[in-house]
Amino acid sequence: MTLVWISLSQNTQILLLIFCLCHYTQAITIQVQRNTVTAPVQGRVHFSVNITFIDIPTVTWMFNSVNEQQSIAVWMLGDSANVTQFYEGRVQTHPSGSLTISDLRLQDSGYYIITVTEPSGNSKDAGLVLNVTEVLYEDIQYLIVSVIGLGILAAFLMLCMWLLNKLSRYIMDWSEKRRMPEYDDTELQRL
Repeated sequence: MTLVWISLSQNTQILLLIFCLCHYTQAITIQVQRNTVTAPVQGRVHFSVNITFIDIPTVTWMFNSVNEQQSIAVWMLGDSANVTQFYEGRVQTHPSGSLTISDLRLQDSGYYIITVTEPSGNSKDAGLVLNVTEVLYEDIQYLIVSVIGLGILAAFLMLCMWLLNKLSRYIMDWSEKRRMPEYDDTELQRL
C-alpha cells in the first residue's frame, strides 16, 4: 500500500484524502422520493426514503405543525419500532426507514422530519410536507342525490295532483248526472 501511495502524485494524494474525508464525514445520506405529498382524508400516505449508512443507525420520525411537535416512531433499522400512542395502529414502519400513515386526518397536515443517527453520533435530517385534503366529490355526490330525490318527489306530487284532478272531475260529472231528472217520454207543452 505504501508503494502505491508513494508512486501517486501529490495532487492525486490530496484528492484521494479529500474523497476519503468527504466519504466518512457524509457517512449518512437520505434520499427522499417526493418532498411534498398530498393525500385525501381517511386515505394513506407512504413517505418513501432510501438511507445509506456505515453503521446501523437509529431512525426517528417527528411531526411538526403550527400548533405542535410530536414524535411518531423511533427504531434501529432491523429492530421493531417504538410508535407513540397517538399514532399507534395508524403507522407502519419499513426496514428501509420509510413510514406509512393510514386513516389520515386533516390534523396530519404538516412537516415531517426523519432523523437518522449512527452510534458514532453522526446524524442527518430530511423533511417532507404532507397536505391532507378533504374529498370534495362527496359533497357533489350528496348534492346530486338530493336534486334527484327532490325531482322524484316533485314528479310524484305532480302525478298525485293530476290523479286528484281526474278524480274530482269524475265525481263532479257523476253528481251532475245524479241531480238531473231522468229522461222520460213526457213532452214539454207550449204555453
